[in-house]
Amino acid sequence: MEDTALDGISLDYRKDILDIMDRARRGHLPSALSSVEIIRVLYEDVLRVDPQNPLWPDRDRFILSKGHGCLALYVALARKGFFPRQELYGFCEFGAMLGGHPEYMKAPGVEASTGSLGHGLSVGIGIALSARLDGRAFRTFALLSDGECDEGSVWEAAMCASKHRLTNLTAIVDYNKMQCYGETCEVMDLEPFAEKWRSFGFAVKEVDGHDVAGLGRVFRSVPFDAERPSVVICHTLKGKGIHSIEHNANWHHKSKISDEEMNTLYRELGAPR
Repeated sequence: MEDTALDGISLDYRKDILDIMDRARRGHLPSALSSVEIIRVLYEDVLRVDPQNPLWPDRDRFILSKGHGCLALYVALARKGFFPRQELYGFCEFGAMLGGHPEYMKAPGVEASTGSLGHGLSVGIGIALSARLDGRAFRTFALLSDGECDEGSVWEAAMCASKHRLTNLTAIVDYNKMQCYGETCEVMDLEPFAEKWRSFGFAVKEVDGHDVAGLGRVFRSVPFDAERPSVVICHTLKGKGIHSIEHNANWHHKSKISDEEMNTLYRELGAPR
């Protein structure tokens, strides 16, 4: 994957995420940074949603199956107007709206309580099937992590989606090649990844997961096949935008972050603290 340059909006997203981390001093920072552009493009250009009516029955559904990457989702929801930006800065505080994983019916715009990996695609299948049964035209998107695809439940769900020919369902994989304690190729090699999804009955496209224009073209073209569910494999870099934590498993999750570390994160992003 090329070292895709980040535009001003993507840098603003990352600055917002760092501001949250600066207050909370905990979270899954690299996992959020790898999915910023994916989530940004969905909420800016693709999803039919209404922040003033977050339970609108005909809205598109987005499920963040990789719930640990929730900081990117929270920033997107706040920017879209689902809740006041001030809520971002209570992240992980006792009684706050926004926790370390998204919670359905607690934060407006969150469609499922996630973070127990391997379940988001199955939830998406249920929602997509309900749309078909109810005669509704909304679409369902589920964003998975690559490490999550080690779970057998993902592939059971894939078989189910294929069986029911759920063209209103799109799986998205944040393929950053890292999981909690090492590279995916060492922990559980997923390759040939695209061919696996094809063999399970999905129509597949691959894209640079930090290329905003490319992501928009791919997401707007779903479904890719009139008879099959779709999957978009997004090639990303874990920790994208902050050099010292890129592709660095030591930063997968932090529960204590020092002032010096925060200064380094802001400096490498090129943003004022």
